[in-house]
Amino acid sequence: MKAMALIKGIGDDHTAEILALIRQGENSSVEFKSANAHPDSLARELVAFANTQGGTLLIGVEDDGSISGLTESTDHEARIANIARNNVNPPINIESTMVAMPEGRILMVKVDRGRDRPYQTLQNQFLVRVGSTNRTATQGELLRLFQQAGLFHYDATAVHGTGIADLNLAALDRYFSQYGFDLTAEEDKPRILANADVMTETGEATVAGLLLFGINPQRHLSYAGISFAHFAGDEVTEDLIDKQVIEGALGFQVDSALAVIRNNLQRPSRIQGLRVEDTYFQYPDKVFRELLVNAVVHRNYAITGSRIRVQMFTDRIEFISPGRLPNSVNIAKLPMGVSYAVNPIIVKFMENMRYMDRLGRGLPMVWQTARKNQREIRFEEIGEEFQVILGR
Repeated sequence: MKAMALIKGIGDDHTAEILALIRQGENSSVEFKSANAHPDSLARELVAFANTQGGTLLIGVEDDGSISGLTESTDHEARIANIARNNVNPPINIESTMVAMPEGRILMVKVDRGRDRPYQTLQNQFLVRVGSTNRTATQGELLRLFQQAGLFHYDATAVHGTGIADLNLAALDRYFSQYGFDLTAEEDKPRILANADVMTETGEATVAGLLLFGINPQRHLSYAGISFAHFAGDEVTEDLIDKQVIEGALGFQVDSALAVIRNNLQRPSRIQGLRVEDTYFQYPDKVFRELLVNAVVHRNYAITGSRIRVQMFTDRIEFISPGRLPNSVNIAKLPMGVSYAVNPIIVKFMENMRYMDRLGRGLPMVWQTARKNQREIRFEEIGEEFQVILGR
């Protein structure tokens, strides 16, 4: 893949922006580099920005914020474009602009959050940006980067310490019987279940298998549940009306959470003439069901210590799921429909169990239902979480 380096000419229209960035100082999205910075050092900055949230590199500015400027003898735009193309893998798209300041020229290099993550240096360093410094990605961070790129699927990994005794064989038999297959008659059940990605070849349950057919999945994956909270006002500081943790297999979680939402939906009304009218719009069940299915199917189960959260307020309902969207998907695409699978094994089984389809129609249906009834709806990525906010 070729990197794209957009190079703009010298101009003073970015002077105010440069000064504002220098006043901020180095942080999670701004880095200063002197004119003679080594190519490997610049490559590390590009990689860290692209693997995280993007950022701006100011070449010709010292660590203390003083402007040292760039020499005329070097083609600095071509130099950084070459580094973005040849000193990192895969190549990184950048936009560079030469800005003339009274103290000297500065090359402003903008790096977006990369679409081909994870990126690495020629020294095989996978770096992320944390505050004003770069560091090597932890195993968990690297795992998430590979997941977002579709290069690794966590739901296929083994859950250590599990075996066939942790699986609900009756539920598995009901699943296979719809295809005319009698699992109970099979002597080598582990082999059959390994072929179906429910177990591994070593006899352990996969993450997908345990979540879909586990007797008690949370015994091994304690975070793989749904936390529900109903607040008396518009903020999390308000009194709690109801709070529950919903666990079990994924299908059970979806059905149970939907029942909890139904039970907590207030129906305050007002007298309008001779009629009693609801003051809140009543979303159809299919909207909540879709958002719950989307959350349990597409959350990142490699992120431990964080459950899916459903938070109900007087003015909105929030569905918050651990994990970012895959590299190929962005927020703008979701209302129009896009099909993707962070957890392809879970998607396959949930589709076969009629909880979803792979046509990418669910979120567009939710979007259209809210907009048609003049209700606010937002899809957002905040940190390592994806959330849908429905106005009431």
